[in-house]
Amino acid sequence: MIRKTKWVVLVLVGFLLNGVSVKAETQGSPSLNLYEQNTMSVLWFQSSAEAKALYYQGYNLGRMRLDELLKNRPKTAVLKPAVVLDIDETILDNSPHQSWFVLHGQGIPFSWNDWFNRGTAKALPGAIEFLQYANARGVDIYYISNRDEAQKEATAKNLQLVGAPQVNYEHILLQQPGEKGKETRRQYVSKTHEILLYFGDNLGDFSGFDGLTVSERTSEVNKRRDEFGRKLIVFPNPMYGDWEGAIYDYNYRKSNEEKDRLRKKFLQIHR
Repeated sequence: MIRKTKWVVLVLVGFLLNGVSVKAETQGSPSLNLYEQNTMSVLWFQSSAEAKALYYQGYNLGRMRLDELLKNRPKTAVLKPAVVLDIDETILDNSPHQSWFVLHGQGIPFSWNDWFNRGTAKALPGAIEFLQYANARGVDIYYISNRDEAQKEATAKNLQLVGAPQVNYEHILLQQPGEKGKETRRQYVSKTHEILLYFGDNLGDFSGFDGLTVSERTSEVNKRRDEFGRKLIVFPNPMYGDWEGAIYDYNYRKSNEEKDRLRKKFLQIHR
């Protein structure tokens, strides 16, 4: 009887251990979902009053600087005055696209192009009021974005939908095939215009910041501190941008595990 009991117990233990092994094999360790790490960034961008205040602050400052620069501009100036603005997270709010990935991860394809083609992004606080003000002051407006050239029609429709002025193909300068950065397009505008102000959510929206490392970006900002608020107006974007790319050495093909490791490597703590 004792032997039979031991045998039954051994069989049950074997089944239990086998079940645990099968379950572990079946479930495995789930792939690291970096989109979940973006939850707080997207939530802050969408729900915080502070984010909205920073946009109002940036565009209010832009209006004051525009008045000052136009007032002091020589009457004999040959070049026409212009302002240059990025589009995404500067004029248009794409945070709903970011929210989608926070909630769904990589399971459901929803590319940037799919989002752009919808053309339903809303304007960010203060953007349209500033653009209309600049337009009323006789300033040319150029929209320089790293959206693909193929997205020009959808981009124009979205800008028109939110009430942006001077929306035409000549004033919407998107990224050409093989082009890196925006410098070529900025120089194109500067041939016929004096660019009074630049607006963007990424340092790459301004000259001299492309391809820099994390420390180099900070060093360059410190060197050019007097330009911010005077020539360059920066808006907050904790969701994505070259600040993240610099952490990966601009190699977005790194594995999620490697990206996670690098993100944590750059966190600073008191020792």
